[in-house]
Amino acid sequence: MARIDLDLAHAYRPNPQRDEDYALLPLKMSFRDGGAYALLGPSGCGKTTLLNIISGLVSPSQGGVAFDGVDVTRKTPQQRNIAQVFQFPVIYDTMTVAENLAFPLRNRGVAPDRIRQRVGQIAEMLEMSGQLDIRAAGLAADAKQKISLGRGLVRDDVSAVLFDEPLTVIDPHLKWQLRRKLKQIHHELKLTLVYVTHDQVEALTFADEVVVMTRGRAVQIGAADALFERPAHTFVGHFIGSPGMNFLPARWQGGLEVAGRPLQGSVPQALASVGEFKLGVRPEYVALAQPNDPHALPAEVTLVQDVGTYWLVTARCADTVLRARLRPDVQPPKVGETAWFSVLGPHTCFYNAKEELIA
Repeated sequence: MARIDLDLAHAYRPNPQRDEDYALLPLKMSFRDGGAYALLGPSGCGKTTLLNIISGLVSPSQGGVAFDGVDVTRKTPQQRNIAQVFQFPVIYDTMTVAENLAFPLRNRGVAPDRIRQRVGQIAEMLEMSGQLDIRAAGLAADAKQKISLGRGLVRDDVSAVLFDEPLTVIDPHLKWQLRRKLKQIHHELKLTLVYVTHDQVEALTFADEVVVMTRGRAVQIGAADALFERPAHTFVGHFIGSPGMNFLPARWQGGLEVAGRPLQGSVPQALASVGEFKLGVRPEYVALAQPNDPHALPAEVTLVQDVGTYWLVTARCADTVLRARLRPDVQPPKVGETAWFSVLGPHTCFYNAKEELIA
C-alpha cells in the first residue's frame, strides 16, 4: 500500500484564466497508507477527474502526484501499481468466476497455490464461493460487478485500489450488503482505498474520511460526524443530511437578527464584527418552542410529513424555508398555523459571505 500526496490543479482547456476554466481548482491533500477515503459530490464536480489523476489515466496540468514520497506524475497506471474498478463490469464473459478473479495474478506470474488461496479468500468475502466454476456470461449484471470488485481486490501488492461509482448497477438491497462487505474487506486487508460516489450514504458508511467536492473544489475533508456536525462550507451542510441544513439570513446590529427578527440567545463574539452572515442549523436540531418565545422564530407551517420514525415539518420564515425533524411522540403543528421554532443551540453554525464556517 502507499501514502498518496496530491498538490495539483487540472484544466482540460489550455491557458486557464478563471475558476470556471478548471476541472479541478488548486488542491493539496494526502491519503494515508491503508486508509479508506470517499470522493463525494454531484455530477461534474471533478471527483472522477481526481480519481483518474491518482490512477495515472489523466496527467494534471499543474502540480503533481507522489506515492510514498516518490513523484509518479508522469507514470502509467501499471507503473504506479494501481487497481481500478469502474462504474460498469470489466470482466471476461468467456471465463469462469474463478478464472476472472485469478487473471490479474496469473498475469504477474503468481504461484498457482497462492492464486488458489487468494481467489478463494476474495470469493468468500464477496459470497461467491459457490459460483467459482460458473461462466461469467451467464451471470446477472450485479454478480458481474462483484467479479469486477474482486479483480480489483485480489492483488495484495497494489499501491491503492480505486473505485469509480462501482455500485451503480447493483440493486438497492445488494448495495447495502456490498457496502458492508467493502468496509469489512478494508479492515481485514488494510488496503488503501479511494471511492468515488455521489451517494452520501455510500460515502459516509464506507469511508474513514470523506472529501466533499463541488465545482472542482474540495471544500471539506473529514469523518462523517465532522461533516454532519460542523460543515466547513454551506455546500457541505446542504449536501450532507436528509434533508440538508437550514440556512437563515442573519446579521449583528447591536444584537442578533435572524430572518429580520431580533433573536435572544448566546452566540459567538466573533459575529459582532462580521455584519451580515448566515445561520445554519440542521433539521434534527430545530425544536418547537412556546409562542412569543424571544429565543425562537415564528414561521408559517406549509407541510407536515409523517416519515414513520419522525415528523418532517416544513415552514416559511420570512422568505426562507425552515425544516424541522420532530420526534414521533411530539404533536406536530398543523398546516397553516404559525409555529415557533428554536434554532439556536450548541449545534448551530454561522457562515460568512464566502459561505465558509465562522463559528
